[in-house]
Amino acid sequence: MTKNVKQALQVLSELGFPRAQQNERSALCLLSLLGMTRDKTWAQASSPLMGITPIMDWVMLHYKKKYAPNTRETIRRQTMHQFVDAGLAVYNPDNPARPVNSPHAVYQIDQTALSLLRTFGSTAWKANLKNYLADRPTLAEKNARRRVLKKIPVEIASGKKIKLSPGAHSELIKAVIESFAPRFAPGCTLAYAGDTGEKWGYFDEELLEKLGVSLDAHGKMPDVVLFDQARNWLLLACGRKTSSRVVAPVCAIDGGVGLRDRLPRSCRHVALSC
Repeated sequence: MTKNVKQALQVLSELGFPRAQQNERSALCLLSLLGMTRDKTWAQASSPLMGITPIMDWVMLHYKKKYAPNTRETIRRQTMHQFVDAGLAVYNPDNPARPVNSPHAVYQIDQTALSLLRTFGSTAWKANLKNYLADRPTLAEKNARRRVLKKIPVEIASGKKIKLSPGAHSELIKAVIESFAPRFAPGCTLAYAGDTGEKWGYFDEELLEKLGVSLDAHGKMPDVVLFDQARNWLLLACGRKTSSRVVAPVCAIDGGVGLRDRLPRSCRHVALSC
């Protein structure tokens, strides 16, 4: 383990990251966001824009650590997500409206964090770190508010709205709820709406329990679940991308039955593969 990696681990520890992020993977991700090759000092840290795959390529080039392609999600979910939540990194600073699941998503070290990290190893580090940590909740909340401002409002009932992460998929969910449902299933009730950022954009657990439906929080879900009380149907919509647009096939299930076990084969495929 190189000197820079060991020091990056120390930085993550002193910044208060949980044990799950105090590892070589997170240390290398931090170094990549700082452009810190083996020969650079902390005072020379920079702030390049980097996506997950470029981070993996950079780590391989400069630290000879090879990550398999299927490690992308681990890096995104178990390192970069926590960096953003803590305010250490900013997600899509060049375009905050970029969809959550965009292949062009990028990360950048927060500028306040950059100023702090450039002092690591100096006599000013401890005092700067103390001041930085005192301000962290404010900075994290500011980043969160910026993401919320870009969210897509969806009216799910008269006077009641939810907000979904930006992107074409969320626009599709909005269209199913606001345009499809009133036209083809007037009076139906929204039971569930997905969100590419949070998965559970809206979830009426009480309604689904009354219908005898139990959901697996870790399983795959349709994008929208509607209950048509007049016909005693559950309507499932699941978006899929074609060459030119995103579409949402809709299936109906007759009666309040288990979502996974009692689906017709075609609907089961749609519901479980979205």
